[in-house]
Amino acid sequence: MKTYTNRFLLSFFLLFLILGISVPPANAREGGNEGEKFNPKDMIMHHVMDSYEWHLLDYKDANGEEHPVSIPLPVILFTDGSLDVFMSSSFHHGKEQVIKGSNVYRMDEHGHIKEANGKKIIDISITKNVASMFIGALIIIWLFTSLAKAYVKQAGKAPKGTQNFFEMIIVFIRDEVVIPNLGEKHYKKYLPYLLTLFFFIWVNNMLGLIPGGANTSGNIAFTMTLAVITFLVTNISGNKEYWGHIFWTPGVPKLLMIILAPIEFIGIFTKPFALMIRLFANITGGHIIILSLVSFAFIFKSMTVGFAASAGVVVMMFLELFVAALQSYIFTLLTSLFIGMAIAEHEHEHEHAEHH
Repeated sequence: MKTYTNRFLLSFFLLFLILGISVPPANAREGGNEGEKFNPKDMIMHHVMDSYEWHLLDYKDANGEEHPVSIPLPVILFTDGSLDVFMSSSFHHGKEQVIKGSNVYRMDEHGHIKEANGKKIIDISITKNVASMFIGALIIIWLFTSLAKAYVKQAGKAPKGTQNFFEMIIVFIRDEVVIPNLGEKHYKKYLPYLLTLFFFIWVNNMLGLIPGGANTSGNIAFTMTLAVITFLVTNISGNKEYWGHIFWTPGVPKLLMIILAPIEFIGIFTKPFALMIRLFANITGGHIIILSLVSFAFIFKSMTVGFAASAGVVVMMFLELFVAALQSYIFTLLTSLFIGMAIAEHEHEHEHAEHH
């Protein structure tokens, strides 16, 4: 135990030291131009928001001019019935227009693509968040394909290593989350979806914590899509008792039912809405706090503040590792709860008990 404690403290110290050294000294310049004031809001929004390229770093040439280094991503646009496909590097980081036939595309100050002639654009580009989501999906496919092969290869043997770690998580989700909410009768039907949901959110949360990673789980479109899928699965699976409870709640006076029915109906939409906001707010909030701590070092331009900010970042990173798993668990738990409520079978008594 002492050995593991020493390793943890050594790792903590090294990370603290690296982060502290990486903070520029008091005379450092932040920004492309001499004397340009550091803007924490722009820096934070740049890292939190989606983009058409995967920014890696910036460097300055011999003349002091700053150059960004990015991975270009495919831009896919439908404009007036025509399909235009090109790489985001064609914009040269938003400095140039891209001409495709009669369509002229430019990138505005917010990083959005506009058509110069005001034509309507349907944008299905592979942005940074989409690319990260694809990477997460490939990791999950590779991981569980490998686990499936390991089970076949080691049939009848106790799991070990990675197989044992993930089996522990899968069994926990099945026995402590899915079965208690859906019951033994129905859980097998929904278990594949709920396991996929948990690991998909978890993997994307973890990818977002890697330096330079995308804030996929902190994108409202990502969380909204997951919430909509849960909404559809829940309400398509709903039995007559579920819908009857919403529009004609048993045992409630008719006058009160007129008030209660609209509230229950609105609840159909507020439940997935809460799922969407909870995941989005928690993941984005964590990223903003970490980037805000980093900003203190650039604002005060002090090595002391830099080390203090680095300590805060280290603590927040460990907390975010926990939050990444926790939010995946909560989303899966609430989804299984909503589905369980929709498919629950209740026995109503239609006769009054006799008085003795």
